[in-house]
Amino acid sequence: MKLKDGVMLTYLDFDTDYCLLSVRNVQILFDYFQNLDAHKKNTLNDVQFYHFMRHVSDLGKEQIMMTFDLLDWSASGEISFEAFHLLACILLCCEVQESLREFMHHHSAHIFELLDTQGSGSIRRAELQAFGFLFNVTGNVLYRIIDELDIPEILYYKEYKIFVMACAEMKAEANKMRNKKTEHERSKQHECQPPRHLT
Repeated sequence: MKLKDGVMLTYLDFDTDYCLLSVRNVQILFDYFQNLDAHKKNTLNDVQFYHFMRHVSDLGKEQIMMTFDLLDWSASGEISFEAFHLLACILLCCEVQESLREFMHHHSAHIFELLDTQGSGSIRRAELQAFGFLFNVTGNVLYRIIDELDIPEILYYKEYKIFVMACAEMKAEANKMRNKKTEHERSKQHECQPPRHLT
């Protein structure tokens, strides 16, 4: 999940150490939420949420609707500002890998409760796989973690926390390797360029 360039959320002052917005920025986010709330019910319905997410993120329709269902805590067909605020923090964390790691560490209990849609005190491995896109942990990285940690079919909070930290570490490792590869390609291009002649 990635924010699009120039959207309002990118201008918020996000504390990357604690993965929180300042009081002033929460107020700005609340004002933005109220502007999105065309029905003045202090909630966003699925249509409003869908269009907001299409505008600010790179998610497809299915992922957006899965996210909406996850954030619709009361199953009312609407999400509250509290859920919207959590989503904004997740979106902002996904922009900075170190923030995502901190967010997952500081707020792992809250995210566990969010993923535990049945309220059973556990989450299924299939749910982790389905919602990995929320934290940019999908595909090979996700399956590698599941295989390496021998993740059981049902995870309780303790196993979930180990999984979360492994995801953050592997994602950081993958980003470092991608950055090294990009730097190497740039230096190769620079070496291959013919010298400029003065005229």
